[in-house]
Amino acid sequence: MNIGQAAKRSGVSQRMIRHYEAIGLIPKAARRESGYRDYDDRDVHTLRFIRRSRDLGFPLQEIGKLLALWQDRGRASADVKALATARAEELWRKEEEIRSMRRTLEDLARHCHGDGRPDCPILEDLAGEDG
Repeated sequence: MNIGQAAKRSGVSQRMIRHYEAIGLIPKAARRESGYRDYDDRDVHTLRFIRRSRDLGFPLQEIGKLLALWQDRGRASADVKALATARAEELWRKEEEIRSMRRTLEDLARHCHGDGRPDCPILEDLAGEDG
């Protein structure tokens, strides 16, 4: 199948497929006589694996490790679990950071009069001013 068909079946854009090939995350596709890339079901399956990994927040470097583990039938599941656990912990930290940012913004917005006055506690906070 061509890159457009592979993109449609995998849910990964053509641009990202080319990018994954360029960075070596997936092997370069076979080429037809016409020079067009030629993908098979195995390639689509790998692209779906990458898409799902991205959906779960794994960065490309870790996806490369997951792909290697997925393709290694002698792998230890503990290695896979360690990557997943570390990613979950990182997502937890980011979630806490986002909650903190939201609370700060809500607090700043509560203290802003939101009228025609020029003084603005939001801008003062962003500028590092004490008010």
